[in-house]
Amino acid sequence: MTTFPSVTGSRLISVLRKMGFEVLRTKGSHHFLQHSDGRCTVVPVHRGENIGRGLLAQILRDCDITREELQKML
Repeated sequence: MTTFPSVTGSRLISVLRKMGFEVLRTKGSHHFLQHSDGRCTVVPVHRGENIGRGLLAQILRDCDITREELQKML
């Protein structure tokens, strides 16, 4: 069983903003975020849908964040 939390795109963006990321731009439903040290990622925001496990794992790798850090911020 996986330990990834179930999270929506808008909730993930709010957590990433608390961690220092800024939304650079939005194209459709995709929000482009970047940290001041250069880390960047793209988070899709679809109403009523959670982000899948694989995509969440890729976003965490892009942001260099562990699952435990994300769970503490949620």
